[in-house]
Amino acid sequence: MADDAALDALYQEIILDHYRRPRNFRELPNASCSADGRNPNCGDALTVWLRFDGDRVAEVTFQGVGCAISKASASLMTQAVKGRTRAEAAEIFDTVHRLVTGNDVDADTTKALGQLRALGGVSKFPMRVKCASLAWHALKSAMEGEAPEVAVHTGAP
Repeated sequence: MADDAALDALYQEIILDHYRRPRNFRELPNASCSADGRNPNCGDALTVWLRFDGDRVAEVTFQGVGCAISKASASLMTQAVKGRTRAEAAEIFDTVHRLVTGNDVDADTTKALGQLRALGGVSKFPMRVKCASLAWHALKSAMEGEAPEVAVHTGAP
């Protein structure tokens, strides 16, 4: 039990750090693609920009307003996908989505997520899943060239 409490405290610290000092929080001139994300239920709204070098994410940034979970998740996302191929970024999206929605993620995969594991606690709070997944859905939309704006609604994690 003490280990779980210590781990929860560490994850909370990671979330707060990324909320207070978000990484890559800026517009990206000359982006290859971008997408807007919004959560009409709580007001979170952000834009994700990507610049590719061939098939690799050379740079990824975001800007917007939102709660601690939304902003921290976006910040963590930018660090996780930078330097990755499109396929690797899509795989990270799938894994994080399973993690925050409470679906099974094996122990080795979870360990490989590094700081992204801090988002796992969100699965206990269904109304916060949208906050944690907003930037990720915008990332996916931008990479796939889908609609320039994504909205996450209650009932659609």
